Amino acid sequence: MATDRMAKVTWSGSLMEGAGTIEGVGSAAFGPLDVTWASRAETPDGRTSPEELIAAAWASCFSMALAHALAGAGTPPERLETSVTVTFQPGEGIVKGAIEVVGTVPGIDRSAFVEHAEGARFNCPVSKALTGIPEVALAATLAAA
Repeated sequence: MATDRMAKVTWSGSLMEGAGTIEGVGSAAFGPLDVTWASRAETPDGRTSPEELIAAAWASCFSMALAHALAGAGTPPERLETSVTVTFQPGEGIVKGAIEVVGTVPGIDRSAFVEHAEGARFNCPVSKALTGIPEVALAATLAAA
């Protein structure tokens, strides 16, 4: 069954001098969040950016996909700590993504963990939506259980 997700943003003014607010999302899980060009291309100063929200979506989607793959292989994770960095270059867009995951997964060896992480990198729905990013790096580390 397909699901729809919604977010509402209000923007006032030009790109460089204006500002916006992510008023909220359909789930009411967060908002309001302020967003400006400066928070996107310079320093955040307590505001967010589309790329930061993409990084959060990607990290959670990747973690879900990896947890599912590991459980399906009979080695469910105790813990996955995932960090995603999205690099935004004004005039070019998102030019790089970097996924770092540290997993505590009993009963698995490093090579199998990396293999499942690579699969999650390519198969989570957010990764699929971001296939236009020219460079994506993955660092997968297996922590001692």
